[in-house]
Amino acid sequence: MFSLKTFSNRVPFVMSLALLGAVGLGVAGCTEEKAEVKEVIRPVKVVEITKAGDTRTLDYSGSVRARTEMNLGFRVGGKITERLVDIGEQVKPGDVLARIDSTDYQLAVKTADANLAAAEKAVETADIANRRAEQLFDKNVAPKSQVEQASLSHDQAISTRDAAASALDQAKNQVSYTELKADHSGIVTTINADVGQVVGSGTPVVAVAVDGEKEVQIAVPENDIAQFKPGKTVKASFWSDDKLVHDGTVREVAGSADQQSRTFAVRVSLPNDPRVLLGMTATIEADVSNTNTYVSIPLSALAQKDGKKVVWTVDRGTATVHSRGIEVADFTGDGVRVTNGLDNGDLVVAAGTQFMSENLQVKLPDQQSAAAETDAAVR
Repeated sequence: MFSLKTFSNRVPFVMSLALLGAVGLGVAGCTEEKAEVKEVIRPVKVVEITKAGDTRTLDYSGSVRARTEMNLGFRVGGKITERLVDIGEQVKPGDVLARIDSTDYQLAVKTADANLAAAEKAVETADIANRRAEQLFDKNVAPKSQVEQASLSHDQAISTRDAAASALDQAKNQVSYTELKADHSGIVTTINADVGQVVGSGTPVVAVAVDGEKEVQIAVPENDIAQFKPGKTVKASFWSDDKLVHDGTVREVAGSADQQSRTFAVRVSLPNDPRVLLGMTATIEADVSNTNTYVSIPLSALAQKDGKKVVWTVDRGTATVHSRGIEVADFTGDGVRVTNGLDNGDLVVAAGTQFMSENLQVKLPDQQSAAAETDAAVR
């Protein structure tokens, strides 16, 4: 039977258990709350600063070209009637590349030929007259002046004949000039005019890259041009074949910069190799003495603080970050070149600079690896 006394005696005990349970839940809640506000140490990606050595490498890209490339044109003007070559064709000396209409020049030859024939007849006539005058003078029939006049006419006829002969030769040359011929063996690289086009004397019609030595032309900015002197040995590599590498020699350095690009043209001679083709892209590498004191950092490492350029460096001992002002020399395709503010061995935060703050505790890559190994061992 349920007793009121018994119930009343049990009430304090039940209330005590409830109170202890509430206290326990409160303590557990506080513990969880404290665990939730525990500071998370942010891992960071860093780069270690290394000063440049005594030498550095300059590399510039260019294309392979023939040392001699000839822009060939007709020596006389006219309408192109034939083009006998295409781009990429191999030619040899004497090969006809194109022709222009030679009708007018052929007519000029006929005219010059007729003039020469007339001049030769005039010489014959003058010669007869000269001999007759001399005979009459010997017989005291003609005066001395008549002999002199006949001799002068004979000489003039000879001069006229010689001029007519030269005119005929010139007219024949004009006819031969209606054919555009190759002067050297090589490869046709450009066609500048085609059939039906009227071109003037000297207008480039066909470009031929002469067989023989090849070279690479590169454009060098003025801050590096002093490092390139004729005779300097450089290395040439080719995009089409990583294993194709040659030693080249600087042959020519332009005396003035290009007006638009403000760069200097540098020509590098290459050894003869049939694997090196015209138009291939090459990279020229030159080792030069390092006079610069800059260091390079990724662009993502650059930050701003109070309007100044800074980077965040990591103290190895405390694993905390600190901002440091730097002087930027310039920006390159690889990142930023810094002249002052960084020393050899400095650890610079390479990414996530927007999350950094002074004295922020971070986790370095080696610490991250150690933590990962510890977690794996616990599991």
